[in-house]
Amino acid sequence: MCIGIPMQVLSLEPGHAQVWGRGEQRRINTALVGALQPGDWVLVFLEAAREHISPERAAEVNAVLDLVAHGMVGVAVSSQALDDPGFSLPSAMSAEQLRALAGAPNEVRHD
Repeated sequence: MCIGIPMQVLSLEPGHAQVWGRGEQRRINTALVGALQPGDWVLVFLEAAREHISPERAAEVNAVLDLVAHGMVGVAVSSQALDDPGFSLPSAMSAEQLRALAGAPNEVRHD
């Protein structure tokens, strides 16, 4: 399984970028995401940027990765972090939120 890592662009060169995220710097391929600027965020899989993301989305993905990392090593996560991790898991979503997540159109009611 691949896990996308949010990384911020430090510098650019044709077809590549130096990025920083989760404590490491990498040189990645940028062919799949189009034009970038220093400071932009990308989701990196297998040394390539696969998606240009917002800073808010980068924070959400990092929060999930932090929860996973803590769980893998058995570190207790504070109840405050669990109460409001900054995102909702599908199991906590309403049917309408799940439809929106899946890209389904909202139901139109005819009363």
